[in-house]
Amino acid sequence: MIAVVGATAAGKSDLAVDLALALGARGTPGEIVNADSMQLYRGMDVGTAKLTLPERRGVPHHLLDIWPVTATANAAEYQRLARLRVDELRAEGRAPILVGGSGLYVRAVLDELDFPGTDPETRRRLEEELAERGPAALHARLAGLDPAASAAILPSNGRRIVRALEVIELTGRPFTATLPEHVSRYPCVQIGLSVPRPELDERIELRVRRMWAAGLVEEVRELEKAGLRDGRTASRALGYAQVLRFLAGECDEETARAETVRATRKFARRQESWFRRDPRIHWLPYDAPDLTERALRLVEAPDAG
Repeated sequence: MIAVVGATAAGKSDLAVDLALALGARGTPGEIVNADSMQLYRGMDVGTAKLTLPERRGVPHHLLDIWPVTATANAAEYQRLARLRVDELRAEGRAPILVGGSGLYVRAVLDELDFPGTDPETRRRLEEELAERGPAALHARLAGLDPAASAAILPSNGRRIVRALEVIELTGRPFTATLPEHVSRYPCVQIGLSVPRPELDERIELRVRRMWAAGLVEEVRELEKAGLRDGRTASRALGYAQVLRFLAGECDEETARAETVRATRKFARRQESWFRRDPRIHWLPYDAPDLTERALRLVEAPDAG
């Protein structure tokens, strides 16, 4: 199978479709398996840059729009669903192309990765503390227990901070120790798209402007009626969290847009840091004129890359 990874706004989705079509022309149909944690949610289209049906150019896409915005993200459940679909595609002689920038979700599919269990009492206690003290206080505690985990988790992401602290309590080990070495479950070629930092910053700002023009505020208004504000994961998504603040009167619209750009740039740096630690990824320049051909050569002869 194939994985296309990298930072947000790098062009992963378009390359994946190009690869799928090129592989199909060579006799092995390619199909996309989503590994973007926010594209799993129904109705979160504009703000996640989900490809429209015409943009998919007839290539089947799997694991899009499977959860309501009120559902809490569950990497273990995603792993089960994604591996089931990957195994089905491989058995049918099709090439699964895993695409997304959610590093943990990518590894959940590709690697021998087991998720620690949960304890309701521990989780309840930590969530109560989160509500009382806020995410910054818990993030500071996490930094003392597992600096690598605190560096990888946004200080505002209370859900992930609670999960990391829960795993540390239950296992007695750092949260990052639960991520094993890079041991592949499937034969796989991973292709990363590399974008110079200044260009990536510009692409992110342009993407956010386009999202606003495409109706992100209206999309959030509609999703709010479906329970977005109560969704513990979806309500914190980039762009959606900022628009929810605007709709609640906590900031003006221009501030919400500027904060979306800033937060997305910060997130992109974390994505780059995550993927750069994986020595198996073959990095290609996002704007190479022969990008698809170079990616195909890697798929056909990965050792040559």
